[in-house]
Amino acid sequence: MARILIAEDDITSRVICYKMVEKLGHIPIASPDGEHAYHTLTSNNNIDILITDIMMPNMDGRVLIHTLRGQSELASLPIIIMSAVVGVEDIADLLKLGADLFLPKPIDRNDLTDYIERCLNINRKIKVWASNGID
Repeated sequence: MARILIAEDDITSRVICYKMVEKLGHIPIASPDGEHAYHTLTSNNNIDILITDIMMPNMDGRVLIHTLRGQSELASLPIIIMSAVVGVEDIADLLKLGADLFLPKPIDRNDLTDYIERCLNINRKIKVWASNGID
């Protein structure tokens, strides 16, 4: 069971994602914007995955990703971008910035399931590497 932070300013999208994550047997945690998500992540080391929208008030998804990737304790946190309003170049830029996966809106439950499993596998590999002293 993973703890998954969902940063989404649109209430409907946030609730839909929250319920999907919950039905998958994970623990969803909701943030209404990037700034709130950032404070949640920096005060809670038990978050396994971040799912974030791009366009949000206070701190958008791009700034959130950039900020997280600049901090050693959060640099390897798996990040899934969910958005309906980006093009192929934007997706490529987000992945270069440090996002791990892109999930288009409206969210498909099968895609979300697959992406969460991929991110959990990333976490498992990082923990194995860390326990073996591999950087």
